[in-house]
Amino acid sequence: MLVHAVVPDGIDDPARPSGGNRYDWMVLRGLAGRGWDVRLHEVAGAWPWADAAAAEELRHTLAAIPDGALVLIDGLLASPTPAVLVPAADRLRLAVLAHMSFGESPPGHEVPDAAAREQAALCAAGAVITTSRWTRDRLLARYPLAPGAVRVAEPGADRGPLAPGTADGGALLSVAAVTAHKGSDVLVTALSELADLEWRATWVGTLDREPEFAARVQRQAGIGCVGDRLLLAGPRTGPALGASYARADVLVHPSRGESYGMVVAEALAHGLPVIASDVGGIREALGTTPDGAMPGLLVRPDPDSLVEALRRWLTEPELRAQLRAAAAQRRHTLPPWSQTASRVAEVLDGLA
Repeated sequence: MLVHAVVPDGIDDPARPSGGNRYDWMVLRGLAGRGWDVRLHEVAGAWPWADAAAAEELRHTLAAIPDGALVLIDGLLASPTPAVLVPAADRLRLAVLAHMSFGESPPGHEVPDAAAREQAALCAAGAVITTSRWTRDRLLARYPLAPGAVRVAEPGADRGPLAPGTADGGALLSVAAVTAHKGSDVLVTALSELADLEWRATWVGTLDREPEFAARVQRQAGIGCVGDRLLLAGPRTGPALGASYARADVLVHPSRGESYGMVVAEALAHGLPVIASDVGGIREALGTTPDGAMPGLLVRPDPDSLVEALRRWLTEPELRAQLRAAAAQRRHTLPPWSQTASRVAEVLDGLA
């Protein structure tokens, strides 16, 4: 079976790691492993807020694909460009991979007609694939989509070696781009209130997505006297990222919004408990053990709530033991990437 995959450029670039890029790459690898002929088309641009030149490149890319072909297109490209996607839907069998709803523009990237654009694009597609039940529910509540046309293929997680942890639980790890959306400033504010306790924190993620914000976070860390205990390590992938999980005690994810939270599942795949904001699909990614225990703590996306949770983690050995045991159990119930690819393949088979 032949499928044309239309994605943002650089999905395998280690200098630009993201959950969306990893999801796309792992799904396409999984489809190829199942015998699909995957034709990759990478489109340059600052998606999803690309300029007219990027939209024109997308138009040319789709125009070069033969009539009747099966196309899997990333929502970062599809949702903001209905003027390109809707005409293409008349002659192509389109499935949109919606990592999140772009009808709700994140702070700093407001687009007045974002919802109208996304509705037109998604309604023109033959199928929409979301990465979480939360996102599916969000799209169905927002747009007049047929429920049967919107399917879920949650991200997989590669089970890694069980992180041994340390006695004091003080090795804190965050993995995300240093951006306002991911709550880097929330963590720095919280850590400044925990100077009386023993901890060391590492934030793994690119510093150039929002460089002015990243510089502000670095200044904030210095003012809060946590700069010498917080390492902004830059992006890490592959073995280097695996080593970061192996050295950590807990993942701290203070994001202001997530459609799923792949990093949560990745941490659990190493047996790491999670302290995260209770937003979007995070609760879905965290999950529970077979007996209903949560392998982490969920908090409001504000510094005070994070301070309370971190103080409990750092001062209550029994709590750490309980959460570590739950994370070790949850590690064995995470879906593999092969299951993700299988669910995407089912949707594509239906369109074909």
